[in-house]
Amino acid sequence: MKRYLIFIAIISFGACKSPEPRYPVTQKSGSHISESIVKNQELLEKEINQIETIIEADSTKKYKSSQDGFWYTYNKKNTDSSNTETPEFGDIVEFDYSISTLDGKTIYAEGEKATKTYAIDQEQLFSGLRQGVKLMKEGETVTFLFPSYKAYGYYGDKNKIGTNWPIKTKVTLNKISEQEEIENQQ
Repeated sequence: MKRYLIFIAIISFGACKSPEPRYPVTQKSGSHISESIVKNQELLEKEINQIETIIEADSTKKYKSSQDGFWYTYNKKNTDSSNTETPEFGDIVEFDYSISTLDGKTIYAEGEKATKTYAIDQEQLFSGLRQGVKLMKEGETVTFLFPSYKAYGYYGDKNKIGTNWPIKTKVTLNKISEQEEIENQQ
Protein backbone atom coordinates (compact mmCIF):
# COMPACT_ATOMS: atom_id res chain seq x y z
CA MET A 1 0.00 0.00 0.00
CA LYS A 2 2.91 2.34 0.77
CA ARG A 3 4.25 1.81 -2.68
CA TYR A 4 0.86 2.66 -4.11
CA LEU A 5 0.68 5.95 -2.14
CA ILE A 6 4.24 6.89 -3.12
CA PHE A 7 3.39 6.18 -6.77
CA ILE A 8 0.27 8.41 -6.59
CA ALA A 9 2.27 11.18 -4.86
CA ILE A 10 4.94 11.13 -7.57
CA ILE A 11 2.32 11.26 -10.34
CA SER A 12 0.46 14.08 -8.57
CA PHE A 13 3.57 16.25 -8.31
CA GLY A 14 4.48 15.56 -11.92
CA ALA A 15 0.98 16.42 -13.11
CA CYS A 16 1.09 19.85 -11.44
CA LYS A 17 3.88 21.01 -13.67
CA SER A 18 2.87 24.03 -15.76
CA PRO A 19 2.91 23.64 -19.54
CA GLU A 20 6.02 24.84 -21.33
CA PRO A 21 5.62 26.88 -24.51
CA ARG A 22 6.73 25.30 -27.75
CA TYR A 23 8.98 27.51 -29.80
CA PRO A 24 9.32 27.28 -33.59
CA VAL A 25 12.34 25.50 -34.95
CA THR A 26 13.14 28.42 -37.27
CA GLN A 27 12.32 32.06 -36.73
CA LYS A 28 11.67 34.45 -39.60
CA SER A 29 12.41 38.12 -39.46
CA GLY A 30 10.22 40.91 -40.84
CA SER A 31 12.59 41.41 -43.77
CA HIS A 32 9.89 40.56 -46.34
CA ILE A 33 7.78 43.49 -45.18
CA SER A 34 10.78 45.83 -45.27
CA GLU A 35 11.65 44.69 -48.79
CA SER A 36 8.04 45.16 -49.89
CA ILE A 37 7.96 48.72 -48.52
CA VAL A 38 11.16 49.63 -50.35
CA LYS A 39 9.89 48.06 -53.59
CA ASN A 40 6.56 49.94 -53.39
CA GLN A 41 8.30 53.25 -52.63
CA GLU A 42 10.54 52.77 -55.68
CA LEU A 43 7.51 51.91 -57.84
CA LEU A 44 5.62 55.01 -56.67
CA GLU A 45 8.64 57.24 -57.28
CA LYS A 46 9.00 55.85 -60.82
CA GLU A 47 5.29 56.41 -61.56
CA ILE A 48 5.36 59.96 -60.17
CA ASN A 49 8.38 60.73 -62.38
CA GLN A 50 6.45 59.40 -65.41
CA ILE A 51 3.45 61.57 -64.55
CA GLU A 52 5.58 64.68 -63.95
CA THR A 53 7.29 64.14 -67.32
CA ILE A 54 3.88 64.02 -69.03
CA ILE A 55 2.75 67.17 -67.22
CA GLU A 56 5.94 69.06 -68.19
CA ALA A 57 5.60 67.96 -71.84
CA ASP A 58 1.96 69.11 -72.07
CA SER A 59 2.38 72.88 -71.96
CA THR A 60 -1.16 73.52 -73.30
CA LYS A 61 -2.86 72.34 -70.11
CA LYS A 62 -2.55 73.28 -66.47
CA TYR A 63 -2.53 70.24 -64.20
CA LYS A 64 -3.49 70.35 -60.55
CA SER A 65 -2.28 68.00 -57.87
CA SER A 66 -5.03 66.62 -55.66
CA GLN A 67 -4.58 66.01 -51.96
CA ASP A 68 -5.57 62.39 -52.65
CA GLY A 69 -2.43 61.56 -54.66
CA PHE A 70 -3.33 62.09 -58.33
CA TRP A 71 -3.19 64.87 -60.93
CA TYR A 72 -5.93 66.31 -63.12
CA THR A 73 -6.66 68.94 -65.76
CA TYR A 74 -9.91 70.34 -67.08
CA ASN A 75 -10.66 69.66 -70.75
CA LYS A 76 -14.03 71.40 -70.38
CA LYS A 77 -14.68 73.46 -67.25
CA ASN A 78 -18.12 74.51 -66.08
CA THR A 79 -17.91 78.31 -65.80
CA ASP A 80 -21.59 78.80 -64.95
CA SER A 81 -21.52 80.61 -61.60
CA SER A 82 -24.99 79.32 -60.71
CA ASN A 83 -23.85 75.70 -60.98
CA THR A 84 -21.32 75.18 -58.20
CA GLU A 85 -22.48 71.80 -56.91
CA THR A 86 -20.16 68.85 -56.76
CA PRO A 87 -21.39 65.37 -55.84
CA GLU A 88 -21.64 64.44 -52.18
CA PHE A 89 -22.16 61.19 -50.31
CA GLY A 90 -25.21 59.33 -51.61
CA ASP A 91 -25.73 61.47 -54.76
CA ILE A 92 -26.20 59.55 -57.99
CA VAL A 93 -23.91 60.60 -60.85
CA GLU A 94 -23.89 59.58 -64.49
CA PHE A 95 -20.59 59.81 -66.33
CA ASP A 96 -18.74 58.54 -69.38
CA TYR A 97 -15.08 57.71 -69.27
CA SER A 98 -12.17 56.31 -71.20
CA ILE A 99 -8.96 54.77 -69.88
CA SER A 100 -5.54 54.79 -71.52
CA THR A 101 -1.95 54.19 -70.55
CA LEU A 102 0.11 57.23 -69.60
CA ASP A 103 1.64 57.27 -73.08
CA GLY A 104 -1.82 57.43 -74.66
CA LYS A 105 -2.51 53.85 -75.79
CA THR A 106 -6.24 53.21 -75.45
CA ILE A 107 -7.25 50.53 -72.98
CA TYR A 108 -10.99 51.28 -72.85
CA ALA A 109 -12.32 53.78 -75.39
CA GLU A 110 -15.09 56.19 -74.43
CA GLY A 111 -18.34 54.36 -75.01
CA GLU A 112 -16.66 50.95 -74.73
CA LYS A 113 -17.80 50.93 -71.16
CA ALA A 114 -21.44 52.00 -70.91
CA THR A 115 -22.38 55.25 -69.22
CA LYS A 116 -21.67 54.60 -65.57
CA THR A 117 -24.31 55.37 -62.96
CA TYR A 118 -22.68 55.53 -59.57
CA ALA A 119 -23.89 56.30 -56.03
CA ILE A 120 -21.13 58.39 -54.47
CA ASP A 121 -19.16 56.37 -51.88
CA GLN A 122 -21.74 53.55 -51.82
CA GLU A 123 -20.57 51.36 -54.72
CA GLN A 124 -17.35 49.81 -55.97
CA LEU A 125 -15.17 52.04 -58.14
CA PHE A 126 -11.40 52.30 -58.13
CA SER A 127 -10.26 54.80 -55.50
CA GLY A 128 -8.80 57.47 -57.77
CA LEU A 129 -11.93 57.73 -59.91
CA ARG A 130 -14.15 57.67 -56.83
CA GLN A 131 -12.26 60.67 -55.42
CA GLY A 132 -11.89 62.41 -58.79
CA VAL A 133 -15.62 62.43 -59.59
CA LYS A 134 -16.23 64.30 -56.34
CA LEU A 135 -14.13 67.21 -57.67
CA MET A 136 -16.28 67.65 -60.78
CA LYS A 137 -19.38 69.69 -61.59
CA GLU A 138 -22.11 68.68 -63.99
CA GLY A 139 -21.05 69.10 -67.63
CA GLU A 140 -17.30 69.08 -66.99
CA THR A 141 -14.72 66.89 -68.70
CA VAL A 142 -11.54 66.18 -66.76
CA THR A 143 -8.43 64.14 -67.52
CA PHE A 144 -6.97 62.38 -64.49
CA LEU A 145 -3.47 60.90 -64.16
CA PHE A 146 -3.52 58.12 -61.57
CA PRO A 147 -0.50 56.27 -60.16
CA SER A 148 -1.19 52.54 -59.99
CA TYR A 149 -2.10 52.53 -56.29
CA LYS A 150 -4.93 54.99 -57.05
CA ALA A 151 -6.01 53.00 -60.12
CA TYR A 152 -6.30 49.23 -60.19
CA GLY A 153 -3.17 48.53 -58.11
CA TYR A 154 -1.50 45.16 -57.82
CA TYR A 155 -4.38 43.12 -59.24
CA GLY A 156 -5.29 45.18 -62.31
CA ASP A 157 -8.85 44.85 -63.58
CA LYS A 158 -8.33 41.15 -64.44
CA ASN A 159 -9.09 41.99 -68.07
CA LYS A 160 -7.14 44.66 -69.96
CA ILE A 161 -5.30 46.48 -67.16
CA GLY A 162 -2.28 44.69 -65.76
CA THR A 163 -0.44 44.73 -62.47
CA ASN A 164 0.71 48.15 -61.22
CA TRP A 165 -0.29 50.19 -64.29
CA PRO A 166 -0.55 53.95 -63.84
CA ILE A 167 -3.39 55.20 -66.06
CA LYS A 168 -4.87 58.26 -67.69
CA THR A 169 -8.66 58.54 -67.43
CA LYS A 170 -10.85 61.07 -69.25
CA VAL A 171 -14.20 61.57 -67.48
CA THR A 172 -17.28 63.53 -68.55
CA LEU A 173 -19.78 64.11 -65.75
CA ASN A 174 -23.20 64.16 -67.39
CA LYS A 175 -25.59 64.45 -64.48
CA ILE A 176 -25.73 64.78 -60.70
CA SER A 177 -28.94 63.74 -58.95
CA GLU A 178 -29.24 64.36 -55.25
CA GLN A 179 -30.45 61.44 -53.19
CA GLU A 180 -33.44 63.49 -51.93
CA GLU A 181 -34.60 64.18 -55.53
CA ILE A 182 -34.52 60.48 -56.36
CA GLU A 183 -36.48 59.56 -53.20
CA ASN A 184 -39.14 62.23 -53.97
CA GLN A 185 -39.60 60.88 -57.54
CA GLN A 186 -40.34 57.38 -56.28
